[in-house]
Amino acid sequence: MKKTIYLAICALFACCFWACLSSSSNDSAPVENLPKHVILVGFDGWSAYSVNNGADMPTVRRLMAEGSTDLKSRSVLPSSSAVNWASMFMGAGPELHGYTEWGSRVPELPSRTIGNYEIFPNIFGLYRQQAPQAEIGLVYEWIGIKFLVDTLAMDYVQQAAMNVENPDGCTPFAVNYIKEKKPNFLAVIYDQPDGTGHGQGWESPEYFAKINHLDQCLAQIIQATEEAGILDETVFIVTSDHGGIDKGHGGKTMKEMERPLIFWGKGIKQGHTIEESTMIYDIASTIAYLLGVEQPQVWTGRPVISVFE
Repeated sequence: MKKTIYLAICALFACCFWACLSSSSNDSAPVENLPKHVILVGFDGWSAYSVNNGADMPTVRRLMAEGSTDLKSRSVLPSSSAVNWASMFMGAGPELHGYTEWGSRVPELPSRTIGNYEIFPNIFGLYRQQAPQAEIGLVYEWIGIKFLVDTLAMDYVQQAAMNVENPDGCTPFAVNYIKEKKPNFLAVIYDQPDGTGHGQGWESPEYFAKINHLDQCLAQIIQATEEAGILDETVFIVTSDHGGIDKGHGGKTMKEMERPLIFWGKGIKQGHTIEESTMIYDIASTIAYLLGVEQPQVWTGRPVISVFE
């Protein structure tokens, strides 16, 4: 009898121990530490390789020093634009959302499920459903972006011209929108440096000049949040869809697949290197966590909890 009681107590202790261990290893940031604003800035074709092999990017380096960084975060395959932007917004890979090619405008495979906006559930529509009063915006350059998001769920959608007369692209639209509306969630998606990579090469002087210019654009967006009075309540996520090699991408090399992933702002660990494996679809999950959005079962992404203090 004593032995039975002893074993029962040991089993109970073990269950409590593992429950506590599991709870501590998966701790979420305290609710009061979550931001009121999330700004996603994406640079199409910005490779992780470039960060330590030729890029100056003082703004990005500041964010890395004061935030959390992963330079080994991977794209899905193929390492091309539409399939990866879709994965970033939709919290899952092409096997589930169905967008499988560089220029996908509709799913080549049937989406596993369809959300309220007649598209695979993505972060814009889910946030709108769960926060009807939120201010949600999108500024983009490449026309393909608009086919991968819930535009009907947004308050502001603006395509910026991609030409030599408008070298800052998305920047002035994003800056004005931030100052005027103080969005709760804004995605700013640049078409560069992808075009420069295709034209001049992913390790060319022109490519590095372009990403250094984009770094200045990022600085303007950050400055806009400060002038709007929301910087202290904002988390920035700075990333890309894929990298590149020679003058192309879409293949299976690490230079094509590894992308920078940087978190900076309220409640984010400083000088932190993200050690766990991250994928591009984890971005949607992390945004959902930051905005208090319940993640749908069909998503495979995981919030990158380790970046929170």
